[in-house]
Amino acid sequence: MSQAPEAQPSPPSVYHERQRLELCAVHALNNVLQQQLFSQEAADEICKRLAPDSRLNPHRSLLGTGNYDVNVIMAALQGLGLAAVWWDRRRAFLAAALAQGLCEVLLVVTKEVEEAGCWLHTS
Repeated sequence: MSQAPEAQPSPPSVYHERQRLELCAVHALNNVLQQQLFSQEAADEICKRLAPDSRLNPHRSLLGTGNYDVNVIMAALQGLGLAAVWWDRRRAFLAAALAQGLCEVLLVVTKEVEEAGCWLHTS
């Protein structure tokens, strides 16, 4: 009698939201964090906190369809104790990857890592 092959463990699922309206920032945050943490309403609330006295909020579309700026993404990450760190070719870390050609890197780190600056070094 032959034995049945062992069941292979299923690969981990990847959380992904499809683009809707101009909610790129909301979808990008949820995708990178691998769960639905942010909504259009949450992003709008962040916009209000960023510009509480503005009639026309500079951090989102005038039409109310999203199109949030990077300040909303950074504030959302900071609210979770994370930070967005800008990268360019002058940074030593990931120099080999960046030397391959034009690329963009999104690095999400804890506030402690950002403050210590340990993401700047490869060791």
